[in-house]
Amino acid sequence: QVQLVESGGGLVQSGGSLRLSCAASVSIFSINYMRWYRQAPGKQRELVAAISPGGSISYDDSVKSRFTISRDNAKNMVFLQMNALKLEDTAVYYCNAWDGRSTSYWGQGTQVTVSS
Repeated sequence: QVQLVESGGGLVQSGGSLRLSCAASVSIFSINYMRWYRQAPGKQRELVAAISPGGSISYDDSVKSRFTISRDNAKNMVFLQMNALKLEDTAVYYCNAWDGRSTSYWGQGTQVTVSS
């Protein structure tokens, strides 16, 4: 069982930055993908960014060039640096660990609110 705890959310003005952290209860080295999702009110949860153990990275088009995902395998942590935040980035952000097959774990989420 993998427990994930997100932190770093909050209220920020449009154009500002936040850094989300996700701490895992087990080594993330063996987990195929660590991912960040978000869910805005009234919308479906969507994949924002993903990173493989080898460092391969992918982003949703809406956050490319603004968000950066990274992982520290030694500390069992994953990060999401969010720059140039927009109103539409407001959502609950979730950390996800996926073994590449059928097992997926979720954190409790952290709220990010971008104000004008």
